[in-house]
Amino acid sequence: MLRSALLNVMVGAALKAGRSLKRDFGEVENLQVSIKGPADFVSAADRKAEKILKTELLKARPGYSFVGEEGGKIEGPDETHTWIVDPLDGTTNFLHGIPHFAVSIGLERSGVLVAGVVYNPANDELFVAERGIGAYLNDRRLRVSARTKPELSVVGCGVPHIARGDHVEFRNELKRVQARFGGIRRFGACSLDLAYVAAGRFDGFWERGLSSWDLAGGIVVLREAGGFVTDCDGHDNMMVNGDVCAGNEAIHRMLLGTLKDAGKEGA
Repeated sequence: MLRSALLNVMVGAALKAGRSLKRDFGEVENLQVSIKGPADFVSAADRKAEKILKTELLKARPGYSFVGEEGGKIEGPDETHTWIVDPLDGTTNFLHGIPHFAVSIGLERSGVLVAGVVYNPANDELFVAERGIGAYLNDRRLRVSARTKPELSVVGCGVPHIARGDHVEFRNELKRVQARFGGIRRFGACSLDLAYVAAGRFDGFWERGLSSWDLAGGIVVLREAGGFVTDCDGHDNMMVNGDVCAGNEAIHRMLLGTLKDAGKEGA
C-alpha cells in the first residue's frame, strides 16, 4: 500500500518501540524464575516504549498533543490533533511470556479518529489504517468476515480483573453470548482484538471498562476494514465511557442486541 507521510511517521514510531519491546520480551522468560519476578522489569519496558513513541511522534509533529497510558496527557499548541498511544497493550501477556501484545497508536483530529497503527512485535504483524484509505495487515488489504450466522461465529471479549469492573454484569452477558454464538475467546489485548475483527479472525468483540489508548488505533483499523464499532449501548461514545461492541454489520447488530438483553435481565 502507498502510505501517507503521516502514516509513515506512525509506522516508524511503532516499529521502533516494537523492537525495544521485542528485546525486552526475550528477557522475560529468564525473569520468571527470580524471587522478585518480572513485574518491575515489564513496567520499565512499558515506560521505555512510551518514551520512544513520544520522542518519534512529537519530533515529526511537534505541535500535536500526546496522550499515553504511562505519562498522561501533554497539551500541544495544535488543539485539533492528538496522538493516543498505548506502548504495551497486553501487559499481563507480556509479563507471562505470552506473545500476544501490541504497540497501539491512534490519531485524533478535531475529535475524529483518522489513523491507526497496531503492531505485534512478537510475530511482526503490522495493522495500519487511515480514514478513507482502507486497512492493511503487512500490506494485505483487510476486510471483516462475511459470517452472518451467530452459531458459526467466534466472538472475542475482555474479562474484568480482580477488583475492577462489574463481574456480575459480565457473567450475565457471557451467559447470553454463550447461548447464541458459536465460540468465545479472551486473548487479553484490546487493540489486537479489534484488529482481529478487522482481519476476519474474530466475527465480533465486546469489552467494558477500557481507556482511550486501548481503543484508538484498533477502532480506525476495524472501521476501515468495513467493521462496525459502538459502545455497548449502540452509541459512538467508546472513547469516553470505555465500553466497546464491534463486528461485521450482522454480528455487531446481534451482539449488541444480546448485550442489551443481558442488561434487561440483570436490571
